[in-house]
Amino acid sequence: VSVCCVLETEATGLTGEEFVERLLKEEQVAVVPGNAFGECGDYHVRCSYATGMRELQEAVARIARFTEKLRKNR
Repeated sequence: VSVCCVLETEATGLTGEEFVERLLKEEQVAVVPGNAFGECGDYHVRCSYATGMRELQEAVARIARFTEKLRKNR
C-alpha cells in the first residue's frame, strides 16, 4: 500500500527543489523534491498522505492556494 503521491511541477515554472522550498516558506507545507529519488524527478515532488484527513485537507488547500498564486504571477 502506497502512502504517497508524486506531483509534476514543470507547469509552475519551478523545479521540484524550488517548489519544495517556496511551498514550505510560503504555506508551511513540507514535501520532498522528486530528484531525491533520481534525476528523472527534477520537475516533481513527492507528497506523503500518512496523516489524518483534516491535515490532508488543509495541506491540499494550501498547495492549491500556492499554485494559484504561481499561476497568477506568470
